Order: sequence, then C-alpha cells, then structure tokens
Amino acid sequence: MSGETIILDGKKVADDIKEEIAEQVTKIVDQGGKRPHLAAILVGDDGASHTYVNNKIKSCKKVGFEYTLLNFPDSISENKLMSEIERINADDDIDGLIVQLPLPEHISSTKVTERIMPEKDVDGFTNLNYGKITSKNPGLMPATPYGIVELLKRYDIDILGKHCVMVGNSRTVGAPMSIIMSYHENATVTVCHIHTKNLEEHTKKADILIVATGKPGLIKGDMVKDGVIVVDVGITRIASDDAPRGYVLKGDVEFDEVAPKSSYITPVPGGVGPMTIASLLLNTLKASQSRAKGKVL
Repeated sequence: MSGETIILDGKKVADDIKEEIAEQVTKIVDQGGKRPHLAAILVGDDGASHTYVNNKIKSCKKVGFEYTLLNFPDSISENKLMSEIERINADDDIDGLIVQLPLPEHISSTKVTERIMPEKDVDGFTNLNYGKITSKNPGLMPATPYGIVELLKRYDIDILGKHCVMVGNSRTVGAPMSIIMSYHENATVTVCHIHTKNLEEHTKKADILIVATGKPGLIKGDMVKDGVIVVDVGITRIASDDAPRGYVLKGDVEFDEVAPKSSYITPVPGGVGPMTIASLLLNTLKASQSRAKGKVL
C-alpha cells in the first residue's frame, strides 16, 4: 500500500474530549448550574475491574465531575445490590450510574442492567436505550460504539456509503455498532462473528473493519485489502515471561501484519478503550443537562 498508515490515537482524542467537557462543566458551574455527578458500583475484588473503575474515576476528576464509588464484596446478595441501584435511581443529585461487569455468578447482570433508570444508564445498555438506537433521537448511546464513531469522525474519516464489516455480534459492541453504522451513519454493513464460514471473504471487502470478538490475533494480514480502516476493540492479557508485568495486551487484529496494509488503524491498548471512557463522560454530561432542563432522554 502506498502512503503512511495513520494510527487512530484514541488516547489523544479522548484527552481532547475531556478538555472540551471540562470547559463545559466550568461554564455550567460558573452560571450557577449543578456539577454532573457519576456513580459507579464495583462488586468484588477483580483486579481488571478495579483498574477500569479507577480509570473512570480519574477521568471524572479531570473533567470536574462529582463522583461516588460504591464497592461491595462479592458476597452481596442480588436483592441488596438491586436496592442500592434503586437508591441511586432516586437520588436527584446523581446523573449517571455504571455497574462494572462482570458480576458474581449469583447476580444476574441482565436484571441489574434493567434496574438502572434509563435516564442514568450512561453505559447505554438498558433495553429502552438500546431500542432508541433505531430512532432519530437516541437516548444514551452504548458507550463503546459511540466512542468508535466519534474517533472516526475526529480523524475526518468519511463513513457515508462505505462498506463496514463488523466482526463480532455481542450486545455491548457488535450489535449496536452495526445498527449505528447503518442507521445513523449510512454505511453498508455486514455483520460476521467467529463462527462465520470463510470469514476472510467478508473481511477482504471491508472499507472499514471493526473487530470485537475477544479472540486475540483473529484477523491476519491476508484477510484485509489495501487501504482498509481498522478498529480493533479486542484486548486480551497474554502471559509473557519477557514482559515486566508478566503479560502483554493483545488485540483481535495481528497489528504487525495488518497495519502495513491499513490506511488507519487503532493500537491496542490506547485505541478504543480511552474512547469508551470519553463516551461515558459525554453521556453523563448529556444526562445531567437533560435533567437540569427537565427533559426525559
């Protein structure tokens, strides 16, 4: 491929967004408005979950949000957790709520998600917000797909009419991503997954390839065409004796093979992850502003 591959730097774009949000928060507070407030619930002591939540809390501090972190032992009952969610739903000072997944086996993540008030569901996972993706006036959009679209737009990538191949059909990324790209961005979308027969026949046709399967190195260099735009959502810890931490982070795309053929590509880490957090902040700001105006999202 002629031309230099451009790295889609999600960390830089997310930092830009945070600066923009911080400016808006300062303006809101200076005018006597309420500072946006995000609450996070963390159950258990999973190391990765703690890292994810801590990163979200740090981002809240950076943009000037109020934040509340509730950390419960993994022995908490489902009923007790539900009552805590109801308490936050009823708290008029809290604008957004996230419950970090995964949850212990005895707690239904589906029930927990649906207990969150849609107007405070800044992850965008409740059935109501999910359904609103197909309307012209969506509520709070699922955070990762929202972040991916924003990342592409910040690099002035034209999505209109492009062939987008989505590899992965999860409820959190693949399914809503395909709807957003086709319905809101007017791309032509093909949805695949790890069980798709002759997967490479589809990925080779992609102008924009988005991969979210959790299967490290699934997409090889011979599975894409020259000039493709690649968004790698996957991030998996792979044990490595050579790495200082004892592991390396690997995406669903073989970066060294695919990057030379790509016009744009996200790194892992530093691509989609920071954009997901930026989207949570954008959703929290939107929720706060809507509540201040007495509007229902």
